[in-house]
Amino acid sequence: MSDDLERLQAALKMDASEIEETAKTRALLAGLESFDRVNQGIDQRSRPSAKASRFASPLQQGLKTMWTRITSRPFLLATTSLCTIALAVVITQQNRPLRLAPLGDVAPLASEGDIAAPKSVVVADERADGAALLKDKSVEESVVVQAPIAPAQDAAMASPDVAAVEGRLRSENAQTLAREAEKGLVTGRAVDSLAASGLAESMPSPSIVAQESDAELYRLQQDQPSGDVFDGAPVNPLKITAQEPVSTFAIDVDTASYSYVRSALLDGYRPQADAVRIEELVNYFDYTYPKPADTEVPFQPSVSVSATPWNPGTKLVHIAIQGFTADESERAPANLVFLIDTSGSMEDANKLPLLVQSFRLMLANLQPDDRIAIVTYAGSAGLVLEPTKVSDQRKILASLQNLSAGGSTAGAEGLQQAYGVAEDMAGDGSARVILATDGDFNVGIADPEELKNFIAAKRDTGVFLSVLGFGRGNYDDATMQVLAQNGNGQAAYIDTLAEAQKVLVEDVAATLVPIANDVKIQVEWNPATVAEYRLIGYETRALNREDFNNDRVDAGEIGSGHTVTALYEITLVGSSAVMTDDLRYESAAAAPETNFTSELGFLKLRYKLPGATTSQLIETPITPDRVDIAPQETAFAAAVAGFGELLRDNQAMGDWSHDDAQTLAQSARGEDTFGYRAEFIRLIGLAKAAQ
Repeated sequence: MSDDLERLQAALKMDASEIEETAKTRALLAGLESFDRVNQGIDQRSRPSAKASRFASPLQQGLKTMWTRITSRPFLLATTSLCTIALAVVITQQNRPLRLAPLGDVAPLASEGDIAAPKSVVVADERADGAALLKDKSVEESVVVQAPIAPAQDAAMASPDVAAVEGRLRSENAQTLAREAEKGLVTGRAVDSLAASGLAESMPSPSIVAQESDAELYRLQQDQPSGDVFDGAPVNPLKITAQEPVSTFAIDVDTASYSYVRSALLDGYRPQADAVRIEELVNYFDYTYPKPADTEVPFQPSVSVSATPWNPGTKLVHIAIQGFTADESERAPANLVFLIDTSGSMEDANKLPLLVQSFRLMLANLQPDDRIAIVTYAGSAGLVLEPTKVSDQRKILASLQNLSAGGSTAGAEGLQQAYGVAEDMAGDGSARVILATDGDFNVGIADPEELKNFIAAKRDTGVFLSVLGFGRGNYDDATMQVLAQNGNGQAAYIDTLAEAQKVLVEDVAATLVPIANDVKIQVEWNPATVAEYRLIGYETRALNREDFNNDRVDAGEIGSGHTVTALYEITLVGSSAVMTDDLRYESAAAAPETNFTSELGFLKLRYKLPGATTSQLIETPITPDRVDIAPQETAFAAAVAGFGELLRDNQAMGDWSHDDAQTLAQSARGEDTFGYRAEFIRLIGLAKAAQ
């Protein structure tokens, strides 16, 4: 008994600083050990270090022995219990484990300035100054967070020198793109662009992305992510020309579907059929199309007719539009409102952190006189940044870096406030709201028609809307498509920083400089030469025949340098590939007699110049021998379209396989300076593995 009491008294008399030092050591070792286990994929529960155990074990054993003995001595029970409780409180408080901040938290600055330490992209590396960047396996190197900055490193961020701040942020973005390229997840275009802009001291060669091994990328997942919502329309059916000779649709320059499909395949599962919009897969790529002769006519339509790869009995009609490229330096200053979803669902590393990185990339490539405002929505909407010129980089960066996720979604309030700010910024000109969200966007308007009318009314005031999607699991693509299609804007899906570079830097001119609005395509097929036809894709862009000449009907927009591709599969009269029988009561004499037997069809395009209310018309015949487009470009577009049809399990593809699509794409890959086509070829292999 006396030995136990002596040990207890010695522990109580121990110097507080010694206890504190021991507790700190134990907490630090436990934290480091826990971090190692997290990165090795094992149990994340912290265990005391060996040093801490040597301190705690004798004391705990003494308490246990003492308690056993004194329970038979009532006169000691009260005093000993009080001592035991007091000692437990002291040890608990002094030895409390160090609470490590989540990887997504922003490290605050230690000195002057409002700019928080930037979140950067995940890399497994050591910087030259010794600050480690911690790898976040949950996003597979798509996004990173930066470890706390040492005091010596705070100087650059704390300094009011904007150039120093920009340099650091650009360096982090450069490292991210380099890592993504090394992994083979992205193409070299973003890497080349960043290096050419002087944003990184050294960047990898684009050749590193052209690896041929599908096994290096394919990662099997036990469960397919659920919760994403797509409002897919049924696949376009085969049409009988004699019964329905006219096909009408609005053009589409969105790319969201391709990025989503790529993200799914890289995660090892096959995307749902509704997520595959073939026109967005095809239009993701640049093609070499004939350019317009002058800027008075905003685009040049081209047509080529060739054999269909998956069906030798049919023909493929390739319709292309090439918009002229405007001089971006001569454009009017842009008025942009970033409407950012900061709800709790955005806390994942590939959502809000990647979103902030993406806008930083865009910011670095805007003109000094462009103006930015930031509105957020979560539990409530708020103006985070009043309209500010891009030249004030420090202020804008501070607002972006201080964003954090939390709360529920209040989309309606945020959307209304963003439009209000944009209208004030537009004045007599125009403005654009850029909505960035994971799609869990409760806009507060339940009726889809009411939502369309709300967005359309704002569009008529000169305020347009573009949509950027992030993350998966609650991605509401259906709502985002409604918003973008009715807001005179584009919808894109950003899954990597390199994709942000493509959408917000490489293609930003197409977003900020529209060259034609309400662009519609109508093809009248000749029943004397074409028995059947089907439009490949554009299901969600279908228009009624009478909508073509109605200038009040909204359609798609084309921006500076945009290309648009549409493909029809047609069956000629007399071909063995005709799928439908002649009607009993339809005589051959009833077939139309025309002087156009040398034509397959007639192409018409309508468009409005920016600001105009009356459309203009372009017309051109489609003949069997017409070849305006390089065969290599037609072949690659066909490979992409065929791949999309395979993902949708379209029975019209017959025995055509992923191997056939991959062989065709490889043969038509061409120069492929930026590696996009090489990436696509690899995705076909992943899709084959994910069947």
